[in-house]
Amino acid sequence: MKAKKKRIIATVTNDLSYDQRMIRICTTLSEAGYEVILVGRKRKGAVPLVDRPFQQKRLSCRFQKGKLFYIEYNIRLFFYLLFERFDIVNAVDLDSLLPAYLISNWKGKACVYDAHEYFTETPEVVRRPWIKKWWERLADFVVPKLTHCYTVGPALAKIMGERYGVKFGVIRNLPFPQREMAKPSESQPLRLLYQGALNEGRGLFEVIQAMDQLKYVQLWIAGEGDLSEFLRKEVDLRRLKDQVTFLGYLQPEELKEVTLKAHVGLNLLENKGQSYYYSLANKAFDYVQAALPSIHMNFPEYAALNEKYDLFELIDDLDTSSIIDAVDKLFSDRAYYERLRSNAMLVRSELNWEKEKYALLAIYENVK
Repeated sequence: MKAKKKRIIATVTNDLSYDQRMIRICTTLSEAGYEVILVGRKRKGAVPLVDRPFQQKRLSCRFQKGKLFYIEYNIRLFFYLLFERFDIVNAVDLDSLLPAYLISNWKGKACVYDAHEYFTETPEVVRRPWIKKWWERLADFVVPKLTHCYTVGPALAKIMGERYGVKFGVIRNLPFPQREMAKPSESQPLRLLYQGALNEGRGLFEVIQAMDQLKYVQLWIAGEGDLSEFLRKEVDLRRLKDQVTFLGYLQPEELKEVTLKAHVGLNLLENKGQSYYYSLANKAFDYVQAALPSIHMNFPEYAALNEKYDLFELIDDLDTSSIIDAVDKLFSDRAYYERLRSNAMLVRSELNWEKEKYALLAIYENVK
């Protein structure tokens, strides 16, 4: 008799179309024989979902941001899980963990925690003491009771493991392998690319400031977020519309094509909490997979990668002069640029999802 497929429901609070990490994870689990449903929010003006190897479900919410959004979404997720059959619920980040834990515990099913970030240490939470205290209490109540947890990098796994007294595995944000590499036409303008959320602490205001003195460079910004309107106004105020282009939300397939047309990638973060300081972002590996030299903060995980592979230009702070010096160095020192590019080409066969996925599968094979 053929064994019944285990049914996994993965829960996120964002729009499913743009979550590269969850698309990879759910695709891999589906291909391994699990029945997978990815549940997220439905944003106003959301694009239609692309067919994937797994099921997708959007929950409609009246509120789109702030405390009321989180309260409403968690209530809707609670009742969705209450009436849906599953064997495992995969709670992604702290903002979807409570209903996942409560319903899985009530049904006697497994709850797996995927911490994309150290949620209580993100800038948006750190600067609001009462909000931080609420999320910390929630994490301290739920996470120590869980058996299966993982996060994006070894530093965060160690810190959260010590904080909550449970072992965190590591599933890095590695992309699917690709053959293509960034090779923009020499007739094109020199392009910096930022991909990701337009949120607090991402260094975007500082990069836009730097563009005043980087007249020979264009900046492409792919994504949206809490600072979308503010950053667009800043570009208008500085009269940089000819230099700075906002590409909006791009689906992973579209983002890949944009990345191949860039010259240098950006991943700049403020040290406003342990989540960013110990981060290991999607975009870092996306740039490597495209053989695209990139600028990152001199934070522990990026420094460790750079020491091993020599892939990045690292900066110590977000001063305008530091950003300008890093960009100028990459565009003026051709030998240095080509060295970083060649190193990325050598290691992208190692730093990709086809290698990383086995760590994910090993975690779920042990979930009872």
